[in-house]
Formats: sequence, C-alpha cells, structure tokens
Amino acid sequence: VVTRDDVEESLKGVWQYVKDEEQLLKDLHSQIEETEQRFSVKQAERDYWLEYKNVGSKIQANKIMNLEKDIKQVKDDHHRATEYYRNALKATKEENDRLVEMHTKLCKEQAPENAIRYLDKNSRREIKENEWLKEEVKVYQKEVSDLKASIQLLEEENISLVAKLIDSRLQNLRV
Repeated sequence: VVTRDDVEESLKGVWQYVKDEEQLLKDLHSQIEETEQRFSVKQAERDYWLEYKNVGSKIQANKIMNLEKDIKQVKDDHHRATEYYRNALKATKEENDRLVEMHTKLCKEQAPENAIRYLDKNSRREIKENEWLKEEVKVYQKEVSDLKASIQLLEEENISLVAKLIDSRLQNLRV
C-alpha cells in the first residue's frame, strides 16, 4: 500500500523533472532560432555579393566564395545542431521514461513492506504465523509425498509376494 503522500511526492518529482526538460527544450528552440537568424543574415550577404559579382568585380569574387562556404558551413552546423538536439531530446525522454518505470517498480516493491509497518501487532503476528504455517504445510506435503512413495513401493512388494505365494501354491497343487 502506497500512501497518498508517497504518490504526491513521486508525482511532484516527476513533474519537476518534466518541467526542467520543457525548459531545456525551450532553450534549444531559442538556440535553433538564433542559428536560423544567423543563417538569414548570411543568406542576405550572399545575395548581395552575388549581385556584386555579376557586375564584374573579380576582387570581391574570393569574398563571395568564402561567404558561400560560410553559408554552407552554417547550414551544416544548423543541421548538425538540429540533429543533436533532436537526439538529446529523444534520449532525455527515454531516460525520463526509464526513471519513471524504475520508480514505479521500486514503489511496487516497497508497498508490502510499507503496508506491514502500518499494521497493528496482532495483524503482524498473524502474518508471521501465516508464513510459518505455509512453511509447515510445505514440510507436511513433502512428508506426505514421501509416505505415498514408500506406500507405493510396499504395495508393489506385497503384490509381488502374493503373486509368488499363489505361484508356489499352484505348484504345490500340481504336485
């Protein structure tokens, strides 16, 4: 038996953990937005320099190529960050589920012990006596099965002796 306080305390812990995870998710979303804004700025720069390149400036062509590389790198970084955060979120959810399951299992295991603690002395004594009686029943059942096996052997032996006796009487009658 789990008390209401135990359940509320467990739920508060889980709720706090979920709240922390939601805050982490919000932080991750803000970082993604920041990266997307940087991407937009780099994209605007790229467009500007492409227009300038088309006018014919060979000096600035290298800058344009570098900016294109930067844009590609930002895109790759954005993609990697998105994948990383997605995997981190998945791992966090799995860890959260595992912790909740482990906590639930622990509560289930401790429930009988907690229930026994709240019982009065007579009930505890009855439980101990019940456990003792179960052990005694097992011992008696083993003895009964042993006795049945020995009875079976004795009956078989008696049957064989009676069969021998009948055979010897038949032989005596023939004689």
